[in-house]
Amino acid sequence: MKAILALDQGTTSSRAIVFDRAGLPVTTVQQEFRQIFPQPGWVEHDPEEIFSSQRDVAARALRQSGLGAPEIAAVSIANQRETTVLWDRSTGRALANAIVWQDRRTASRCDALRHAGHEAGFREKTGLELDAYFSGTKLAWLLDTVPGARARAERGELAFGTIDSWLAWRLTGGEAHVTDASNASRTLLFNIHTLDWDDALLAILDIPRALLPRVVAGGEIVGRTRCAGLPEGIPIAALAGDQPAALFGQACHFAGLAKNTYGTGCFLLMNTGERPSPSRHRLLTSVAWRRGDGAHYALEGSVFVGGAAVQWLRDGLGIIARAEDVGPLAASVPDSGGVHFVPALAGLGSPYWDPRARGTIVGLSRGATAAHLARATLEAIAFQSAELVAAMAADSGIALSELRVDGGATANDLLMQIQADLLGVPVVRPRVTETTALGAAYLAGLAVGFWEDESEIASLWIRERTFDPAIPGDLAAERLAQWRRAVERSRDWAKD
Repeated sequence: MKAILALDQGTTSSRAIVFDRAGLPVTTVQQEFRQIFPQPGWVEHDPEEIFSSQRDVAARALRQSGLGAPEIAAVSIANQRETTVLWDRSTGRALANAIVWQDRRTASRCDALRHAGHEAGFREKTGLELDAYFSGTKLAWLLDTVPGARARAERGELAFGTIDSWLAWRLTGGEAHVTDASNASRTLLFNIHTLDWDDALLAILDIPRALLPRVVAGGEIVGRTRCAGLPEGIPIAALAGDQPAALFGQACHFAGLAKNTYGTGCFLLMNTGERPSPSRHRLLTSVAWRRGDGAHYALEGSVFVGGAAVQWLRDGLGIIARAEDVGPLAASVPDSGGVHFVPALAGLGSPYWDPRARGTIVGLSRGATAAHLARATLEAIAFQSAELVAAMAADSGIALSELRVDGGATANDLLMQIQADLLGVPVVRPRVTETTALGAAYLAGLAVGFWEDESEIASLWIRERTFDPAIPGDLAAERLAQWRRAVERSRDWAKD
């Protein structure tokens, strides 16, 4: 056994990475897939495209690595979390497009639940805000909207899952209908204290329990590959939501350690140990992972639009040809020229939880250029993350001594320097920044004995570069205050 095949199914692309025993990537293959926007505030994916793209990059990664199936110890799955799929158990086909975590169509349903007095109960049991971000109201919408779906669900003919469940089902030929606690705890249906689906919450949302997957440990053999296009019989040994997987991959195995992932969104997680830690500043409490020795929990702050703002500059405005062009363009000016971009293109997450906020650009003058907007976009990613760090410090009582970072956007040195300046603490980029895939690979490797324990994994974490703060703290505070002024102008804009 020479390697782990890690599948990393993200919001805009599917990736497959083969990792060796040193936790280093042997080969990486990536493929983007369509983003579907049926109407403002709605975001969908084609589940078949998700599966086919993930299967195809896995097959290509195996070919490029030169490794055969007997040399692959296990397959792991890391996934975009709250995205919701409903499918037919007999055919394995989805009944509708997947509703993506960014989708806001159920905001009014969440309002109704809040007005009915359910907000505190959901927060206490699930650790989540009552928000359209999460899977529960998306699933209820599908059951209410797809003809015949509710009756079929009650007869046990349908299956629900987040993307980990969908991939596990398809990769095993329908053998495994499973999820793990890190994904289950993002559905509004899972009690993070009992570590089981909650019948009272299911009743409130009118969700038949027969739809739900079995909740397994993060590192556990749940089935073996059995689908066209991939070798048969490789154990699938880990499921993990993308952000908890990155926390594990960053070796944040103990309470008080934190990481921030810069992907489509930005997600700051702090390990809070073996007890859930409720938030006073509208952060989320989720299960980070559950292994044989019990569950670990995390506080999380969620930014809905991070790297996706750069994608919008490319695809929506056309001011850059490639995402990586944003760095040189932003660096061509010394500052943003007073321009602020609030990328609330899918509402605002922590700490605002405003589904009706919308993207806003303020501070424009005749001298504003594409370069100023590019720099304002990078600053917006850093500003949003800085607000999460402040809320987490207030909740936990722990002032971070450093922030470990990962995700594709960490390749942008300017963004990392801006982040360090705003936080006033070092920002540390590891040698391997694809820690989402790596964390899931580690969980799978532990399940099959490829790695011995967490200490061995922690020894493999290597820092590549540290970005130290380069501006005074009072200047950083002034910039954050200006950012908050801009945010207020984006709030409560869209109406149902």
